[in-house]
Amino acid sequence: MSTEAAPQTERLAKVLARVGVASRREAEKAIEEGRAEVNGQVVYHPGHPVDPRHDHIRFNGRPIPAPPPLRYYLLYKPRGYITGRADPEERPSVLQFVEDLGLRVEPVGRLDMDTEGALLLTNDGDLAHALTHPKQGVSKRYLVKVWKQPTPDQMTRLEKGVNLEDGRTAPAKVRVIKTTDSGNCWLEVTVTEGRNRLIRRMFEAVGHPVSKLRRESFATISIRGMERGQVRPLTGEEVQRLRDLSEGVPAAQAGHFTRYKPGFAKPKPKPNKPLSRKGTKMKRGPKNLDR
Repeated sequence: MSTEAAPQTERLAKVLARVGVASRREAEKAIEEGRAEVNGQVVYHPGHPVDPRHDHIRFNGRPIPAPPPLRYYLLYKPRGYITGRADPEERPSVLQFVEDLGLRVEPVGRLDMDTEGALLLTNDGDLAHALTHPKQGVSKRYLVKVWKQPTPDQMTRLEKGVNLEDGRTAPAKVRVIKTTDSGNCWLEVTVTEGRNRLIRRMFEAVGHPVSKLRRESFATISIRGMERGQVRPLTGEEVQRLRDLSEGVPAAQAGHFTRYKPGFAKPKPKPNKPLSRKGTKMKRGPKNLDR
């Protein structure tokens, strides 16, 4: 019997994206333009099956490199930057913040130019695709400043779903954080969709246009303690949390979900030690909520 492993084929565009020569969208376009070869033959279909272990793949006339190690980062995106790589208007891109990493990473999802906050960047195309797929319903938490405070009925509309031109929004979580001296309002909003300008359009639909918008967290990964423009690598626990979320593990269990073998007892939880009055901390609201 032959011991040779069975071929493990993947889409050509996926392989090109994984080795870092292009994003998945860029790879698909390049393949359609005839810039990829497999075993000496030009391929025009992004879904062409290839086995990276045995097929000879060339891109733009050169052999593709070996896949780089997977890396995961969080950027506190400032306002005024786009999340794309190429822009006809030559507007500044968030990718300038990761030029010195030594490898190519791509944003996970998008943030509007006028929106700041949490933006994941990685070269793990499979994970990025899973986290942005609508079926996963990954949470995105925002701080939103709007004109005047919404009424209880308007809050209910936002929570149950608002009719927009591209369909009704999914249920959201909305709570008031504070009102300003001028009568405007800061709210915390958590959504599970990734539609273009979703938060702004939701509040426009109920008559409370957004003046400031900051994404506090994406898939539970938070910018807490970071400065605008700062980039940090994710911790191992955070990466595992993202992988769990991409596989449908509930957020409360993601990153620290332990599976026990049948017949083995679970360890008993340790009793909580009472905190002294000196050791207690007051729970504070979000910082940097200007008026």
